[in-house]
Amino acid sequence: MSSKPFLHTHPYEPFLFPEATKLIVGTLPPPRFTTGELRPEDVDFCYGSCNGQLWPILDRIFNLGLKYETTAEAVEQRKTFLLEQRIGVCDIVHSAEREKIDASDLGMQNVVLRDMLGYLRQYPNIETLLFTGGNSKNGPEYFFRRLLKEHNLKLKVISNEVPRIHELELPVISSSLSVRAQSRTIKTVSLTAPSGAANRAVGSLALYKQLKSKNPEFNTIDFRVMQYREFFSPS
Repeated sequence: MSSKPFLHTHPYEPFLFPEATKLIVGTLPPPRFTTGELRPEDVDFCYGSCNGQLWPILDRIFNLGLKYETTAEAVEQRKTFLLEQRIGVCDIVHSAEREKIDASDLGMQNVVLRDMLGYLRQYPNIETLLFTGGNSKNGPEYFFRRLLKEHNLKLKVISNEVPRIHELELPVISSSLSVRAQSRTIKTVSLTAPSGAANRAVGSLALYKQLKSKNPEFNTIDFRVMQYREFFSPS
């Protein structure tokens, strides 16, 4: 008899607040965050994996002096930063089943998505979704498109260069029938994933090769810092 698949449930509620103008959107943290078997250098918060690069990237952009440890202080540092910069976090996956217990997006099966469109309607100041990954299968953009399809909505291409940029016209639901149908424009940016697994993809980009040839010290983290700075810095 085959063993039961591992139910990988998201351990954190979305980090949302009325002032948020940007939203970081990923899939699921590594399974150890669901089972609670954290490593000493993990932070018990969104993107807290010691192998992940999102916080080290933001640390460099904003000079945050973050701690990388399983302490309440490390969590508070990150929450304070997000509140100050008006950035929320709402990963799109609520849960998934896995035959193999690892963090790969492709390994997710029977995926249950969060109600992203409901959250966008609930928090009308959100203007930008920052996907932590491209449109590969089971990535955040891929699942967002799946949700949109269920509501007959589509993303419009603004730029096909990495990081790809799209726009969504989200209909504004009004209780008053006399109000003309309105919509709100939300920009989506598919950033290069902040994971070690994406380093090969970075290395194959023409822009990365060009910058690396000019400066042999230039690496894949430097590339992401350069890319993320444009979209995370205050507009």
